[in-house]
Amino acid sequence: MNLLAVETATELCSVALLRGGELFVEEALAENRHSELLVPMIRKVLERAHLTPLQMDAFGFGQGPGSFTGIRIACGIVQGLAFAAKRPVVPVPSLLTLAEQSNEAHVVAALDARMGEAYLAAYARNGDDWDEVIAPRLADAASLPRLPGRRWAAIGSGFDRHEWLRAAYRDSVEMRFGSDLPRAGAVARIAARRLARGGGIAAAEAAPLYLRDKVALTTEERQRGKR
Repeated sequence: MNLLAVETATELCSVALLRGGELFVEEALAENRHSELLVPMIRKVLERAHLTPLQMDAFGFGQGPGSFTGIRIACGIVQGLAFAAKRPVVPVPSLLTLAEQSNEAHVVAALDARMGEAYLAAYARNGDDWDEVIAPRLADAASLPRLPGRRWAAIGSGFDRHEWLRAAYRDSVEMRFGSDLPRAGAVARIAARRLARGGGIAAAEAAPLYLRDKVALTTEERQRGKR
């Protein structure tokens, strides 16, 4: 199987190409340069693998949640490639990608959503796939869902940034992975498994996973938060 995957939901711009059992990866910390870096990185992994977009069986992308601009870029680029190649798209939630990277059996993943909030989800490994224990959601200290049981692994920038999140799950989390970001290699692995089970969709149906429609606090809201 040949599968090209991109992940740009955070400051990391990440591209991976799965060729059979071989994985080709290009990554760079992009900040706000995803649109500038992504296409050249895609060209580079294709050249390294000696393949073209028309030789892909499918295209995967990290659908978020995360940076609004980043996930729109990933979705748009993959849709264009899939349309041209007449191949399916496999969207992969970026929080699930973090769980995959942990190599643990029970994982709670959180990305910093700013404004005192975090994007959060929890997953339990089921064979080579994952069961959704807590569906991806936007959470804050007042709306945090209960994490069932103990012996969870925690991963993602949400735990790095928010003390209220660490405190809330202190009794449930026994291992924490610091400073990891969603990567295209994990997107490619998940997408390949889903594709093998018939999980691809038409390019026109691919969409980002936003979870909220607001990107910043107003001046009044910031002032209230200081009181």
